Amino acid sequence: MGRTVLFTMALTLGLTQAQAADTAAGKSLYASNCAQCHGPTAKGMASFPSLAGRDADYIQSRLKTYRAGEKVGPNSSLMIPNARNLSDDDIANLSAFLSNNAQ
Repeated sequence: MGRTVLFTMALTLGLTQAQAADTAAGKSLYASNCAQCHGPTAKGMASFPSLAGRDADYIQSRLKTYRAGEKVGPNSSLMIPNARNLSDDDIANLSAFLSNNAQ
């Protein structure tokens, strides 16, 4: 199988997974848990970074890292307890919302 075919298959799989995520659930979860620090439009506030438009894979990776209790930056001690109880679906939904819809 050629690289182009493998890349196309991976891209299609990624799009399917992103489409399967519930952006409405992600928006609701964001509003109730994340907006207090990252701002109502996910553009960031004070020392809390902007999340709007970030790559879904990046958001998922960070949230899973925080959920595992690993420190990755100065706000880790704030993020770890917030991510601890997130399910894989919660993370997928938040990632889909932030990467596609947060404005």
